[in-house]
Amino acid sequence: MTENLIKAGATGIGSMPGTEVAEAVRTVFGELELPHVPELPARGVGADLIGRTAAILVDLPTEVVPSGYRVTARPGRDTRRGLDLLERDLDTVHELAGSPRQVKVQLAGPWTLTAGIELPRGQRVLTDHGALREFTASLIEGMRAHIAEVVRRTEAEVFVQLDEPSLPFVLIGGLATPSGYGKLPAVAEPEVRALLTEVLEAARAATGNPVIVHCCAPLSGDLAVPIAMLHKAGADALALDVTGFAKASATVSDALGEAIEDGLALLLGLVPSTGQGGELRSLAAPALELVDRLGFDRALLAERCVVTPSCGLAGARPAEAPAILRRCTELAAAFTEPPESWA
Repeated sequence: MTENLIKAGATGIGSMPGTEVAEAVRTVFGELELPHVPELPARGVGADLIGRTAAILVDLPTEVVPSGYRVTARPGRDTRRGLDLLERDLDTVHELAGSPRQVKVQLAGPWTLTAGIELPRGQRVLTDHGALREFTASLIEGMRAHIAEVVRRTEAEVFVQLDEPSLPFVLIGGLATPSGYGKLPAVAEPEVRALLTEVLEAARAATGNPVIVHCCAPLSGDLAVPIAMLHKAGADALALDVTGFAKASATVSDALGEAIEDGLALLLGLVPSTGQGGELRSLAAPALELVDRLGFDRALLAERCVVTPSCGLAGARPAEAPAILRRCTELAAAFTEPPESWA
């Protein structure tokens, strides 16, 4: 099922620098084989990961309070702003991108979403089992409608990426309480996995394509990416920052090896998300070490891997973004035909 994804060669994580959506669309669709609907969080409320996903929720409006996004009784200006920004972005993609063969969309996964939105009394949504279920159902319904709209506008194959930066904190009990003086209890892995599986299955059914889970956590330490859990939950592809693979724990390495053996694709974060890229052999080094250490043939990098920046590009300068994405495409091409010096 991952064949169409792997043909992409290179893609972006999602966020882009600046506030000019037309510039971002031209860059993404001009430089990448798997372009994505760009996110421009510098635009403020409704443009960040949580606000953008909250905007597509069905019958669950949110507003912005000093502590972040909070459930509200009826849609207000914050919900309307998120919807307007997303509508404008899709208009720009439709106007400037022509007829792309495929396109990727990014949404907050259920645990990051419910960790990032508060109930009316200030507690995080994920602390209330009923609210958690309600948000998950709303996310699935809104995601289906969003995918259908992207297909209608682009006539492209759509790939969904679920962003779960908060997932390691959920699993170890690392999220702060409303007072900020304590930590919420850890959520049991079976519960985390079951809810994520539900959303993954819905995304896969809506697109007919593999579903990506992105987590920007490190590959070592208490907050390491929960690769084994994501594999069991049914992710078809994992988007990881592998620039620190040399420090990966044995647990992470073993889990990654098992996932690869089971057919998962990898989106390898290799190109720094600021600056101008770097020399290809140096950028490739973590990926080469990964396959060598796990005992796979280096051909795997061309057959089952997509190259990405190490993270989103929100922190880059607008002038840097084209070079970073271009370097991703060049590195993907080098994996297909490795230079003799890489032997």
